[in-house]
Amino acid sequence: MPSAPLDQSSPEAGLLRAAYAAFNSRDIAAAVALMTPDVTWPRAFKGGFVRGPQEVGAYWKEQWSEIDPKVEPLVFHLEDNGHIVVEVHQLVRDLAGTALAEGRVGHCFTLEGGLIRSMEVCALPSAGSVE
Repeated sequence: MPSAPLDQSSPEAGLLRAAYAAFNSRDIAAAVALMTPDVTWPRAFKGGFVRGPQEVGAYWKEQWSEIDPKVEPLVFHLEDNGHIVVEVHQLVRDLAGTALAEGRVGHCFTLEGGLIRSMEVCALPSAGSVE
């Protein structure tokens, strides 16, 4: 689906940056405060989806008890359908600090009323993205 770069200073980019910062600092309360009450979130580490901020928080606690993921947003793309695809650098370590996986992945967000309505792991919009 065609996309265009999203203005890095937009409220949408700010919202998503805040969500990534909260996730990386393990601040569940701050992260889920940026989500709708019926948010849908992928269980990328386990498969399937969770719904609602409480289930998202419980999934993250489970995930963090087994692995140490960090995701840094690099580029924001606005899709024609209104979704925002964030190209992230993802580094997943085991609890001893050994890198298990590293690379760029896509996260596709749907926003509603200034909050995150859903997120899915998705393909990157193009192979030639720049930081």
